[in-house]
Amino acid sequence: MANSLVIVESPAKVKTIKKYLGSGYEVTASNGHVRDLPKSSLGIDVDNYYEPKYITIRGKGELLAKLRKEAKKADKIYLATDPDREGEAISWHLINALKLNESGKKTFRISFNEITKNAIKEAIKHPRNIDMNLVDAQQARRVLDRIVGYKISPLLWAKIKRRLSAGRVQSVALRMICERDAQVDAFIPKEYWTIEAELAGKNMKKPLNAKFYGTKTRTEINSKDECDKILAEIKGKKFKIEEVNEGERIKRPPLAFTTSTLQQEASKRLNFSTSKTMKLAQQLYEGVEIKGSGMTALITYLRTDSTRVSQEAQKSAKEFIEKKYGSDYAGDMQTTGKSDAKVQDAHEAIRPTDISIIPAQLKDLIGRDLFRLYQLIWQRFTASRMKSAVYKTKSIKIKAGDYYFTISGSHVLFDGFLNVYKEDEEKEEDDKIIAGLKSGDVLDLKELKGSQHFTQPPAHYTEASLVKALEEQGIGRPSTYAPTISTILARHYAVKENKNLYSTELGQAVNSMMLSHFPSIVDKEFTANLELLLDGVGEGQIRWKTVIENFYPDLDSAVEKAQKELESIKIADEESDVVCENCGRKMVIKYGPTGRFLACPGFPECRNTKPYYQKIGVKCPECGSEAVLKKTKKGRIYYGCENNPECSFMSWAKPSSKKCSQCGSYMVEKGNKIVCSSSKCGYNEDKAKETSN
Repeated sequence: MANSLVIVESPAKVKTIKKYLGSGYEVTASNGHVRDLPKSSLGIDVDNYYEPKYITIRGKGELLAKLRKEAKKADKIYLATDPDREGEAISWHLINALKLNESGKKTFRISFNEITKNAIKEAIKHPRNIDMNLVDAQQARRVLDRIVGYKISPLLWAKIKRRLSAGRVQSVALRMICERDAQVDAFIPKEYWTIEAELAGKNMKKPLNAKFYGTKTRTEINSKDECDKILAEIKGKKFKIEEVNEGERIKRPPLAFTTSTLQQEASKRLNFSTSKTMKLAQQLYEGVEIKGSGMTALITYLRTDSTRVSQEAQKSAKEFIEKKYGSDYAGDMQTTGKSDAKVQDAHEAIRPTDISIIPAQLKDLIGRDLFRLYQLIWQRFTASRMKSAVYKTKSIKIKAGDYYFTISGSHVLFDGFLNVYKEDEEKEEDDKIIAGLKSGDVLDLKELKGSQHFTQPPAHYTEASLVKALEEQGIGRPSTYAPTISTILARHYAVKENKNLYSTELGQAVNSMMLSHFPSIVDKEFTANLELLLDGVGEGQIRWKTVIENFYPDLDSAVEKAQKELESIKIADEESDVVCENCGRKMVIKYGPTGRFLACPGFPECRNTKPYYQKIGVKCPECGSEAVLKKTKKGRIYYGCENNPECSFMSWAKPSSKKCSQCGSYMVEKGNKIVCSSSKCGYNEDKAKETSN
């Protein structure tokens, strides 16, 4: 009969851990949290120094009864929830919910970074007490998030007439998406030109393309006139190699994955959303059913911002690499990332639990997406323990009159980690062409041409780039990124199209209200500093209620002020000039989950609804009808014609009533400018000129 009870978080771990511990242990799961703040109220006693009022989560009563029954039978109880502050808090809540301190049972906290036999046996040998600093760090975050959500969300609902939400990290992330969209919308393209020379030599099998550099310093070409002037000055001149430089370049291996870098790479390489990556990684960590081997945990704990690798794992990796690839490939065992005050080093980087389980062995044994993510983690970790790649580089400076052209190439001398993990496609073609060239050689000009270009706006955020930006600015922590982005998309504050994130009309309205009434909540620096304070709680340097005490009064007064201002806002439905074809009433503008729409005020007798298209006071450039603001099926804003589908006009930027004086195309508004819509023109002028004409 089992005399020890082990309680884990997830039922998926039970079978794997039970296999390693044997008959003396009963293993069961809490299914995540068992206690939380109530959904029906704030759940925080503000007058009693912000004491949380925890209750049993609905539906968990029967599970707790079962756990109490199992606990009574056991001599020892091991709380083996996840090795992070959330897991620590769950263990603490279990002690309170099961009244383990009152029962006199020997209760221990154990944690392990990977679900392997050795790791679990070692954890059992080294039990510890609950780390209250980690528990308090989780309590502080939970209470802060509850205060922000429960105080601000009702105001959003009252203002925008829909059950919406605000969040400590969510609202900052939304602001970043909205600001990037505004930067893209306001971007004014600038014209520039490049010149290329196609050159041939005596011993060259095919010509090479040299790029214009300038005079002794780099020369920018900003117009066709400037380009034509340079082309005229070069015409008839000899192209003579003046300088050849050869060298070596070292490309260091990437670091093993953290949570955020895994999310970024899985998005770029595998096209996985952050939530999908975390879901699959959770399965790989907890254990995957492998034909012939049963439940097997394949990776270490997935929530970490450390690149540290244990000595044991480094040794195993070195032995594996030497055996599979040769001793020349085994790298420095001490390779780690930069030290950073924001890094929580309690866990290792994400790595395979056993490097000898190569992806090819699993291809037909586990699901395709699980295989692809495991392969990515395995390749990245293996590469991180290998030597740098070494390149031979060659750069050539060619003189033509008073101007210089350049060409460069490289090829791999030693592939190192690239044998396993290529970050970019390596181009070696140019190097083969220029290999025999030397100083003093004269090359024949085959073609000299100038090309027009325009600068590009900053890229819209993707899930990967948003995660990177949040991490770089110290906003949130690895475990918060996936749920934050999922919430923004679920609330329809932003939509995802071709990987890019675009703010919706609804998201812009929510962000506008947050900026006007709660600027500190959406202030990136304030949120990052608050994150550091919360980390200080986890390190035992700050009392968690002190953080709440300093935060709550300012938020409470901001909410009170907003409530007074909101009272004067007219919440009545706005009447449109569209007549309901069913009953003759004038339809009203309402807010729905995806933004505004037209509805008959005669509801529920008349249930007629239709899309709402806001006129912008500009005629359609193609057919002369009204141009209106529209949304894609996913909710991204654009401008189109009210006569669609008869007229197919559409523009991402707001069209102007003015035509381009250079090419005749319609113009669009970009910040304080109006710009030609033609990508081949680039003409722009101040908005003030538009109003004066």
